[in-house]
Amino acid sequence: MKKISLRFVAVFVALIFATSCTVTSFAQQPDALKPAPTRRQAAPQASEKPAETAIKPEPVAEPRPAARESTPDNKEKEEHYDMTEAVPVITHHQVSVEGKLLKYSATAGRLPIKRGDGRIEAEMFYVAYTLDGQDSAKRPLTFAFNGGPGSASIWLHMGALGPRKVVLQPDGFMPPAPYRMEDNAYTLLDKSDLVLIDAIGTGFSRAADAELFKKFWGVKGDIEAFSEFIRLYITRNERWSSPLFLFGESYGTTRSAGIAGYLADRGISFNGITLLSTVLNFETLEDNNTNDQPYIFLIPSFTMIAGYHHKLAPDLAQDMNRARQESEQWASTDYTQALAKGDALAPQERQKIIDQLARFTGLTKEVIDEANLRINVRKFTHYLLIDQKLRIGRLDARYTGPDPNGLLDTPMYDPTGSATQPPFTSVFNNYIRTELGYKTDMPYNVRAPRGPNDTWDWGSAIEGFPDTASAMRQAIVKNPYLKILVMEGYYDLATPYFAANYTVDHLNLPQKYRDNVSFATYDAGHMVYLPTEGLKKMKSDQAAFMGKAGAQ
Repeated sequence: MKKISLRFVAVFVALIFATSCTVTSFAQQPDALKPAPTRRQAAPQASEKPAETAIKPEPVAEPRPAARESTPDNKEKEEHYDMTEAVPVITHHQVSVEGKLLKYSATAGRLPIKRGDGRIEAEMFYVAYTLDGQDSAKRPLTFAFNGGPGSASIWLHMGALGPRKVVLQPDGFMPPAPYRMEDNAYTLLDKSDLVLIDAIGTGFSRAADAELFKKFWGVKGDIEAFSEFIRLYITRNERWSSPLFLFGESYGTTRSAGIAGYLADRGISFNGITLLSTVLNFETLEDNNTNDQPYIFLIPSFTMIAGYHHKLAPDLAQDMNRARQESEQWASTDYTQALAKGDALAPQERQKIIDQLARFTGLTKEVIDEANLRINVRKFTHYLLIDQKLRIGRLDARYTGPDPNGLLDTPMYDPTGSATQPPFTSVFNNYIRTELGYKTDMPYNVRAPRGPNDTWDWGSAIEGFPDTASAMRQAIVKNPYLKILVMEGYYDLATPYFAANYTVDHLNLPQKYRDNVSFATYDAGHMVYLPTEGLKKMKSDQAAFMGKAGAQ
């Protein structure tokens, strides 16, 4: 009897242990096996037909990270974002432009970027503004975006083109908080419907996972994603017959050129392309031991900036137009020839160049000598006002400020960003939720988060320098009606105007096509629209350009 009892106990204990292991194993399964949480339902607009009728009515999608699993090396798995399509949010508004009341609809949503079998690899966020009561088949349509690469299009959206804008001081400088917005009296909406697009990784645009993000994080993938967005937008909204325009800023000009070349072979032509703060060929920006071009193209901008900060000799400062022309002439002749000689430059020639360079830049001869006659943006922004312990801006050299890290031996600091990002970020996040009704917990990335594996794929850099000027040329010669407008700020050190001029002058275009390229210059920086006068002039220049490019 005793033996039977002991055997029974042993079996009973074994059963308990086995059951315990089974329960523990189930409890450690990933959260993905659990029922997905119910998402908040957004009330649809009862009176509105969604702009994209091909998709089912669903709420604005919240970001849904994948469940995190315990792995042997204790590393968390990559996050995955919900790629479910959702109906865009449509709201109705009005704005007064030049005394005329404009009634318009705003559409905020995301469009899918799909692979061949229909799987969604990414979704791109946009805000579209369309004028009510218009024939969309004839109404011009402008696709606009900023650059970076890795910048959202908040700047063009809330600073220049959209019907609502951030309130800045008249000179474009930062006002005190709290920040607010106002109607944009110089919006482009009276001339064209607008679609402001955020690149993947910026704004509310996301790839499905980190691996797919890499696909779009480069020159080629970025161009293809934007091109597919444009194709899908004009398809779903029946805008194939509309006059089409591109408006890109900074790296957005690189992207615009690439899009134009890419879509030219796919049946989509543009009436006009606006290049604001242009870079198409990075050989004009990136210096190295055998490439002196960037130093040359910076000199006229240095002259204009030194004049703005009262660092030029009186004979130059009294006429800045003449000073700029003299600087351009000297930089493209004597200075270019001197740099070409390299170490073979004779001492007397070298000293003459030092003297002239000091005259045109406002820098001391000692700094120029120590820099071996080659002044880059970092040196210039650091040394021009060093006697005042101030650093000047890179994007807009009118901005100044003490370096947060101290005066000497500090990394690059741009006071422009510190003065512009807070008001734009604050105002946009409030605007998108309260006025446009697009509510999501997803953070709006003004700049794409960067990590050790987020290196931008520069594509053609393997052949030399990144370049989309060749794509722009292909688009121009394939469409003899295509018009190009190049907008330039004299105080921009990120994309110097003289470098842009050089690139355009070397597109190898016959005169017939060169006549389709025009220029507009501004006493402003990279974002020429920040000062009120710059915004007013930009609107006038763009409206005139669109009229010549076939917009009714």
